[in-house]
Amino acid sequence: MSTYDPDALECLAAIVEEGGFEKAAQRLSVTQSAVSQRLRALEAQVGTVLVVRSRPLRPTPAGQLLIKHTKQLRLLRADLERDLKDLAPSGTGSGRDEERISIAINADSIATWALPALDALARQGLPLEVIADDQDFTQEWLREGQVLGCVTTLKQALRGCRVVPLGAMRYIAVAEPGLAASRLPRGLTPHNFLELPFVAFNRKDDMQCEFVAKAFGLRRLSLRQMFVPSSEGQVRAVMAGWGVSVVPEPLVRGLVDQGRLVNVLPAFALPIQLYWHCWNLESELLESLTVALGDAARAALAG
Repeated sequence: MSTYDPDALECLAAIVEEGGFEKAAQRLSVTQSAVSQRLRALEAQVGTVLVVRSRPLRPTPAGQLLIKHTKQLRLLRADLERDLKDLAPSGTGSGRDEERISIAINADSIATWALPALDALARQGLPLEVIADDQDFTQEWLREGQVLGCVTTLKQALRGCRVVPLGAMRYIAVAEPGLAASRLPRGLTPHNFLELPFVAFNRKDDMQCEFVAKAFGLRRLSLRQMFVPSSEGQVRAVMAGWGVSVVPEPLVRGLVDQGRLVNVLPAFALPIQLYWHCWNLESELLESLTVALGDAARAALAG
């Protein structure tokens, strides 16, 4: 089996992660010409094209495999640095930007329970990269080898990965009190949900439709929606009177208790089961991530 130059592998990963040769060169502190030369040398060694020069730039299947291998090497180096730091606490460690440990987490978990789970690891200097996406799509980042773990709604373990149940995030429908009083005096019902716009995360987000459909036993429906790609931003939009939004109950619990938001359908909450998927590797760092996320989720989410 061929031995690949670690610098060339990190170069390939940087090109894809940064979305181009110029930004990859800036991240690696080399010239753009050096980036091109390293990629050409790696492609010559592998015997195939590794990057499709399109917009957006994307890796080929062979490129995806090498990027996954690169991230596994990062994980091994991070484990080694943690062990060495334990033996020589005065050491500073590298913490190089190109050795970031990437995980994908849905935005609602980031806004509620996930960041406190990562606090200790971040304070230890772990070069974390948290990628936000919809909970129904985070697994694609893992499937493509771009992250070492993800929080997702997918129950079945991906190939070469293990899965840990985290619990259920409860979602409720909320509105600004004035809007609720004037437009929804009896709350959200099967007869008025079409009268107001719903604030969704983005076009991939089907949470609003799923909530209404299950609440009222409907099979197909279409809502008037506007999009704010931030969990906290959705809440701010609702507080400004933009419309109704289905959001994580832990995110707005305090605002509802204070009367600054109104639960417009208090008899119903939608539980969404979440799972942590990660590569099935023996790694102290990966185990630390798994334990930290699992403990925090059990404390914050419904069982």
